Amino acid sequence: MDRDTIFAPSTAPGRAGIAVVRISGPAAAAALALLTRGGKPPPPRVATLANLSAAESTELLDRAMVLWFPAPASFTGEDVLELHLHGGTAVTGAVLEELSRMPSLRPAGPGEFTRRAFEGGKLDLTEAEAIADLVDAETAGQRRQALRQMQGALGSLYESWREQLVAALAHVEAVIDFSEEEIPDDLLSRVIASTQAIRDDIARHLADGGVGERIRSGFRIALTGAPNVGKSSLLNALAKRDVAIVTDIPGTTRDVIEVPMDLGGYAAVIVDTAGLRETSDVVEQEGVRRARAAADEADLRLVMIDAGDQVAVEHVIFRDDDLVVVNKIDLLPSPPAHAGLASVGLPISVKTGAGIDGLVQLLVGRVKALADSHADEAPPLTRLRHRLALTACLEGLERALAGAADGRGVELVAEDLRLAARGLGGITGRVDVEELLDRIFSEFCIGK
Repeated sequence: MDRDTIFAPSTAPGRAGIAVVRISGPAAAAALALLTRGGKPPPPRVATLANLSAAESTELLDRAMVLWFPAPASFTGEDVLELHLHGGTAVTGAVLEELSRMPSLRPAGPGEFTRRAFEGGKLDLTEAEAIADLVDAETAGQRRQALRQMQGALGSLYESWREQLVAALAHVEAVIDFSEEEIPDDLLSRVIASTQAIRDDIARHLADGGVGERIRSGFRIALTGAPNVGKSSLLNALAKRDVAIVTDIPGTTRDVIEVPMDLGGYAAVIVDTAGLRETSDVVEQEGVRRARAAADEADLRLVMIDAGDQVAVEHVIFRDDDLVVVNKIDLLPSPPAHAGLASVGLPISVKTGAGIDGLVQLLVGRVKALADSHADEAPPLTRLRHRLALTACLEGLERALAGAADGRGVELVAEDLRLAARGLGGITGRVDVEELLDRIFSEFCIGK
């Protein structure tokens, strides 16, 4: 292959038992020969012990395990060499420096190994994106979703739709190109029926409530309510550290504070907001505006009420799915019964810890219910890029069906179907997507 040979560490920097350096490209075998003073690649996929030395000084760099993956049976589809070094920074640094001196090698860019795997037909774009998600996964839910996507569940779904659209397009073009020939009378009606079925499938897929994107980025839970009800204290209690300033002065929290958490294996972001009240303070007014915006955008709102406040809350508009929490029950002789609330509040005391464990379990249940809301359906889309492409595809299908219904002409119907199929192909990488590749793989870590 007439292309550069790249190298990079595939394990995180720092002190560790093992550090892996990966080399991919036509000069991988030559690099091994230089490091081992003429040694040949070991048998494929057999770990082999080797002495790695500097070319000029013959100084021993490390005694390492070497793995050889000849093309095309490798991750990238090229010759791939893996060096499993001792994990000290001095060892790794010395080997990387030696590789950088070889004129046929260069350091890999972000995601370049995975990009070569895509270009070599080893995986599609959705699988490549899943690798990045799997590397970044911090919760069990993120791991499960990334693995399912990496195994091709999402790409197979989109590719099946694209193949059906290509078949429909071929039938429409047959009507156009062979209009004087004997074409089955029901050919166009069959195309319309299949297009309607694909349109309905895509519409259902888009109506997933953003579950896949939420699992990937975290469900947003907003703490909202009047000033001094204990929102910041609850945030600190949930985070088990002091992340927000707590005082007796109303309006202490002026900005939105976000804390990531793992709730039952799913990523969540707890958002503390300014107390909702009327104020003449310009800075606090902006904080209240941001608080309302954060509450409106949240997947779940945790509305806090002061147990000692028996006045109806004027500045909070409750949603049916709001979780109402009554704080400061330690100040009351008996559990509160707050008048005027449609929902039953969960009594807690942030000060004593009473009810906090129950609140956490309730949050876990709510998040799991959100995550599992479409569990029995097709794999959820995980990125805004997918959603935009599918939306454009759906619009193309709607135009094609409308054109077929009002007799605009099969040529225009064919063009709309072509655009719709191209939109689907852009998700998996079945079209010319050079600019798209640059954007996707720039988000990867070096060495992956």
